[in-house]
Amino acid sequence: MARVSGDVDARIRAQARNRCGYCLGHQDYVLARLHIDHIIPQSHGGNSDESNLWLSCPLCNGHKSDKVTALDPETGVVAPIFNPRTQQWQHHFRWADDGVHIIGLTPIGRGTIAALHLNDDPIALTVRRNWVRAGWHPPED
Repeated sequence: MARVSGDVDARIRAQARNRCGYCLGHQDYVLARLHIDHIIPQSHGGNSDESNLWLSCPLCNGHKSDKVTALDPETGVVAPIFNPRTQQWQHHFRWADDGVHIIGLTPIGRGTIAALHLNDDPIALTVRRNWVRAGWHPPED
């Protein structure tokens, strides 16, 4: 987790609307503080400038680790991991009718889903299913 000033932390949380950039889990529903994630990990030359930071829930951040690319299981193309700061979620993903599973629309989306285990982490699926039952999920925007 990046160490940033309180001002930068607050700006990133506001810009991300207190949601994970990958699964869109909201801080109000995640049982741990959302992490400040290096979009390009430091191990790949990424820096701690605000332009390289975004929010990530602990599950997504743990699965992402230092990955910068992922294999699209549909086409076999190696694509960059989704960048929540510069790319729009709706261009690469959509929610399945159940509101639990995420459908990848592009190689970036499908690769990110596979790399971050967005649809096969049993904890994430159980939590999302309960959020749907409570009427908190999926986000409408």
